[in-house]
Amino acid sequence: MRRTLVSEPSARKLSCVTDFSARPLKFFSRRRRRAARSATHLAPSVALLVALLAAAACRPAQPEVVVYTSVDEQFARQILGTFEARSGVRVQVVTDSEAGKTSGLVRRLAREVDRPRCDVWWSSEIFGTIELARLGALEPYKSPAAADIPVGWKHADGLWTGCAARARVLAFDPRRVRRADLPASWRALAKSPLLAQLAFGNPQFGTTRGHFAACFALWGSADGAEFARALKQARGRMVDGNSLAVREVIAGTAAVCMTDTDDVWVAQQRGEQVEMTYPDVDADAGPIWIPCSVALVRGGPHPAEARRLIDYLVSADVELALLRGDSRNVPVRPALAGDVKFDTPAPVPLPFEHIADALEESSRVTRELFVE
Repeated sequence: MRRTLVSEPSARKLSCVTDFSARPLKFFSRRRRRAARSATHLAPSVALLVALLAAAACRPAQPEVVVYTSVDEQFARQILGTFEARSGVRVQVVTDSEAGKTSGLVRRLAREVDRPRCDVWWSSEIFGTIELARLGALEPYKSPAAADIPVGWKHADGLWTGCAARARVLAFDPRRVRRADLPASWRALAKSPLLAQLAFGNPQFGTTRGHFAACFALWGSADGAEFARALKQARGRMVDGNSLAVREVIAGTAAVCMTDTDDVWVAQQRGEQVEMTYPDVDADAGPIWIPCSVALVRGGPHPAEARRLIDYLVSADVELALLRGDSRNVPVRPALAGDVKFDTPAPVPLPFEHIADALEESSRVTRELFVE
């Protein structure tokens, strides 16, 4: 039998290649030492991270409040930003579109009535607020900041507070329409030749919806429906919102339009040739004034912060801020009348609850005439 001889040096080399009993132990030993050194270096950083996380967990969360608002966003964010800076309360703002913002937010809050996500309702009008109150979505709160607001602008039990009013007006281009030719009342508009050249917002939404309801409530259903039918027969131009109605006048596609005061003020500040008149709602009544409204949402997630925000929104400071801003909302506080530096009638409250009673019928009639 053939034998293979291996020399002693070769055997030693071979044993180094084939014997793995020592080398792996040496390898794992080095890994442990490196890990130990790394752990030593990381320990202070880990400890610091744990301390920071523990401090964050112990720190109280920033207070917050959720507000649904149909006030024009540029104005609303200015007002709410000031509240945030003064109070330290973070405000989450939910808005909606120009055409149906109040109605859309009313429907949203109505859907959430059993599990509200909102704390404060701040509307650019009053009638959707009354509907929410009747649905049980609002909670009484008589803010001490509203003590000097006359009773006609507030709910008797504190379900809502009105302030910072706008009027319903006829806007016109003075280069094309003489002020003397404009009707003195909304009832007279139905018999005016200008009716065929009128632009108006969709009467299913916003202040236009409240405007038609006021006609039904204050004139009676028959006369309110006759006004709507006259507008339909005259083929007036229905658009998606009040600001768009003003644009129709500016563009020359309408001679006059039904709108709110703030839309005219903003257009004038852009340099547009547009003016307005304040028609009476009837011969024995003044203009249609529609206030902003503020209310506490029943069962909202942040009730204490909600009351703080309401106190601010109904305050004289906010009425003055909206008066001095681009929208020029007129304060309802008699004490602030001297701060109004432009020509306007004094705001007088209407029977808002009575007008709200007519919303269902006026909305049905206008829907049949202008939508369906």
